[in-house]
Amino acid sequence: MHFTKMHGLGNDYLYVYGEPTNPSELAVRLSDRHFGAGADGMIWISPSSVADFKMRIFNADGSEAKMCGNGIRCVGKYVYDKGYTDKKHLTIETLSGIRTLDLSVDGGRVQSVSVDMGRAAAEEERTLTICDISVVCTPVSVGNPHAVIFVEDIEKAPLTTLGPKLEHHEAFPGGVNVEFVQVLSKDALRMRVWERGSGVTMACGTGACASVMAAIQKGYCSYDTPIFVHLDGGVLQIQIAPDNTVTMTGPAETIYEGETAV
Repeated sequence: MHFTKMHGLGNDYLYVYGEPTNPSELAVRLSDRHFGAGADGMIWISPSSVADFKMRIFNADGSEAKMCGNGIRCVGKYVYDKGYTDKKHLTIETLSGIRTLDLSVDGGRVQSVSVDMGRAAAEEERTLTICDISVVCTPVSVGNPHAVIFVEDIEKAPLTTLGPKLEHHEAFPGGVNVEFVQVLSKDALRMRVWERGSGVTMACGTGACASVMAAIQKGYCSYDTPIFVHLDGGVLQIQIAPDNTVTMTGPAETIYEGETAV
């Protein structure tokens, strides 16, 4: 099986064109960073009957995700750079609906991608009790579930301790992605993430969108303004319209090509 390792701001996946019968099993085996190729998961690309292409996302633990913002940008680069399409405006079928991509091409290769992420929906803040500690979070849906926690100092955020506990909290029966966010200014946030099914990752596109949505709801940021979200792997630009429609812009990069026996 031929695969391509790609990343969006360090959020890395193994990409394959076609769908096997055992995608979950392969994701667990090949995502292992010691005994596999090493990745946050695998993304399978195939033709779609309702869009230009279809993507399925499997986390490193084998669970299937509905959407991945960094991953879908790399899908756009994959299909264009490899000649599956010559279109610079694409539609991609995902489990959270059809998403639209606009590709920025230079020298025949995709350099960055803007994604119409659909509408984000933020709920009222919740106060949850975890190990006798009260935690205030804002639940946000961007086609997948997020819990956004605002902190004063991102370097002191309990990413690896609170993250996994909140991921499996009873308030989120299907699990949840957890974002810790420090407000830097009206147009800049610093975010770190514990991703559902993958743990700590360098970046999370949907998490960046959720963080900006939560920040707007709390009055930290504004609609119709480019907000720069600083992640461990780099910076994403997020802009949200008054109807809560989200546009995400960021890079997509190929790391290497590989082959493995299946």
